Amino acid sequence: MLSHFQDGKAAMVDVSDKDPTVRFASAEAWVHLPEQAAEALANHPKGDAVAVAELAGIMAAKRTSDLIPLCHPLPLSKVSVRGEVIHPDARARAVTNASEPANSLQKTAVRFESLCKVTARTGVEMEALTAVSVAALTLYDMLKSADKGIEITRVRLLHKEGGKSGSWHVSPKP
Repeated sequence: MLSHFQDGKAAMVDVSDKDPTVRFASAEAWVHLPEQAAEALANHPKGDAVAVAELAGIMAAKRTSDLIPLCHPLPLSKVSVRGEVIHPDARARAVTNASEPANSLQKTAVRFESLCKVTARTGVEMEALTAVSVAALTLYDMLKSADKGIEITRVRLLHKEGGKSGSWHVSPKP
């Protein structure tokens, strides 16, 4: 059932009867870099582009309810975003999803992972997803002058804990 609709109209879910519990969620996003973009990342004269993207992701998580119309504003107690540059020779070991495009394994990639934590009446999945999405978009923005063929893929929830529905983990692909 879609909880964000009431009588056919969009509605914010009423969570006032729920007890606040500790909740956390993690998410990931991949940024696949064509050769020129990978070179620009490695030789960026103005500083660490991945660190800037990580900071943008943290800032975005705190603003999720301003971006997602029916998302509750949350008093986040923790947000972390980490970006890891993965070079083509290590890609085959890092990629566990059989649906990963074969040509992307030949490119340098940056994998962003977020962790968001809160004690509240609703979960932090949207904050975790927003964090990695904005981190990926920020990296794209900083490298697009080198190559506009950068691809952002696999934005997904990895794990969530807490609340009525309990724990959830992404299923590993066979």
